[in-house]
Amino acid sequence: MLHLIKYNIIVKLKNFNVVFWPLFFPLILGTLFYFAFGQMEEGDFETVPVAIVSETDADMVFIEFLKGIENSEDELIHTQEMSEDDALNALENHKISGILYTGQTPSLTVSKNGLEESILQSLLESYQNGKRTLTTIAAIHPEGMEQAVLQMSDYSDLVQQVSLGGKTTDGNAQFFYALIAMACLYGAFIGFGAAVTLQANLTPLAARRCVTPTHKLKLIVSEMLASFLLQFVNVLILLVYLRYVLHLDFEGQLSNMLLISLIGSMIGVSMGIFIGSLGRMSEGIKIGILLGISMVCSFLAGLMNNTMKNIVEQHVPIINRINPAALISDAFYCINVYDDTARYTRNLITLSIMCAALIITSFCLVRRERYDSI
Repeated sequence: MLHLIKYNIIVKLKNFNVVFWPLFFPLILGTLFYFAFGQMEEGDFETVPVAIVSETDADMVFIEFLKGIENSEDELIHTQEMSEDDALNALENHKISGILYTGQTPSLTVSKNGLEESILQSLLESYQNGKRTLTTIAAIHPEGMEQAVLQMSDYSDLVQQVSLGGKTTDGNAQFFYALIAMACLYGAFIGFGAAVTLQANLTPLAARRCVTPTHKLKLIVSEMLASFLLQFVNVLILLVYLRYVLHLDFEGQLSNMLLISLIGSMIGVSMGIFIGSLGRMSEGIKIGILLGISMVCSFLAGLMNNTMKNIVEQHVPIINRINPAALISDAFYCINVYDDTARYTRNLITLSIMCAALIITSFCLVRRERYDSI
């Protein structure tokens, strides 16, 4: 059996589709992703430009609050005093992100929704909430006033995104998790090649193998094991490249990531074997089906748009429950961001069931093939 597995791996490594698409293409795409936006979250945060419009009954405490924020080490905002007309004109021309009115009741005007506008809104709400709190403390427990001011003076967490598990989230991480999922599904090329070499009417190599004295069950099992092993190594190479060469922030336990990679590799190979075993369609049609399924699943998992999986979850959540790419990427999220063991386990169980169903069906399809002549 080991000799057959080794032989099968050597044969597969001579096939361009088996080497390029499952291994080199994800590495190339991952590199392009990295240079396109992989370091966006690591860049310095740009200071938010905001106009200050003073009113006759200006809240001087609010003005001092804004100066303190502007002069802090974070350099969160940059204020410019303007008349209302000038401020509205600057806002319309996108020279500023918002207008803060310093009346007795401070207010904010923005022209769109975005990160910078959300920061300004958070600053305003923080000041208003803090002012109400300090007023209450001054009236009830004036002795705690100093401590309350110290505790409320730190606004450094306004621009930090954290998950429910307490880990910092990266909006671009979904692209890389979906990339790993795509790499797993591209194991279908290896599985498809395995199915082709087991059907004597498709290739001369398959014809020669089918007339050997080796039992067909042994041929099928050795092909599957060789395919699973080769694809697992491909995904491991991608993980090592993303984590240790591109230095992406994969904080999950290595053992959990290896388990996801193993099951993900198996689902990809199983899908390829299943498609390769279907009927008597031409090889081109089968490859088209294989590519179509892989790319649609990857697209819905967030490979081209990092919000796509959330959109699907809102409108057609059942797709995320049966889409193998979404299950793989979500499993990575569970260990790197969410710390959701139950959801992680559910994803792996679903993938395992799908993999078993594809393998059993493919085995039945391949084993029952009979040929009048070869």
